[in-house]
Amino acid sequence: MKQVLIVGCGDLGTALGLRLVQRGWQVTGVRRDPSALPAEITPLAADLLKDDKPAGWPARVDYLIYCPAAGNRDAELYQQLYVEGLQRVLGWLGDGRKQLGYLLQVSSTGVYAQSEGEWVTENSPALANSDTAKALIRAEDVALRSGVPASVVRLAGIYGPGRTRLIEQVRGGLCVPQEPVQYSNRIHRDDAAALLEHLLLQVEEDELLAPCYLGVDDEPASMYEVASWLAAQLGVALLAEGATSGRVGSKRCSNELARETGWQPKYPSFREGYAEMLGVD
Repeated sequence: MKQVLIVGCGDLGTALGLRLVQRGWQVTGVRRDPSALPAEITPLAADLLKDDKPAGWPARVDYLIYCPAAGNRDAELYQQLYVEGLQRVLGWLGDGRKQLGYLLQVSSTGVYAQSEGEWVTENSPALANSDTAKALIRAEDVALRSGVPASVVRLAGIYGPGRTRLIEQVRGGLCVPQEPVQYSNRIHRDDAAALLEHLLLQVEEDELLAPCYLGVDDEPASMYEVASWLAAQLGVALLAEGATSGRVGSKRCSNELARETGWQPKYPSFREGYAEMLGVD
């Protein structure tokens, strides 16, 4: 039975963990407070910001998925959680790190600075200049230089069950300029979990993984197109002026490399995902 450790086992980690449990794998979910985890996932309480090794740390780990969520865009917290936290977890594994079959480190397409509608792939320069993006890039470096086989998965904006911020913004009245075009990228929570599962299964089949994958759907779309479609489904109109979504940047991320491994999204565009959330055809 494969032993999987999901560190930062929140919404995405739980969705992944439940998928792996259905395959007969043993999954341990690490959170500061793991009491809300479903019964199928073994809970383990740990504070990634503290050096003390948690009690009950598993003796054997085959696969490590590192996917904590900072909760706010604080540069110091990003450094502590994503960089130093991963270093702590690798230290807690100690000699057991030699037994670790693979590490998947979840990162973000926010590491890219492209802002003029360019297509972005795994080979595009990741030169975003914000302190939070720089911390994510340092965390990726920790993973890829950890001494164990590892891949980084850069996810676009995750939406899905419980992630209704944009829906509520449109419902409450939102202004989204049509020009200049502001491309956005997203992935449904279930597709993100399925991609991580798929990559682990590739490892199981002794397939050689790339150092980095982009986790996005098939169709980058302008914020105006997304918001207009949502407004039509909700029976409201976008505002000519007023509050905006607050999104910045404009790039189009490609999932071609992930698709080449055999993965394909269940929700190829925002329409299928949001339609399910809204209960519309």
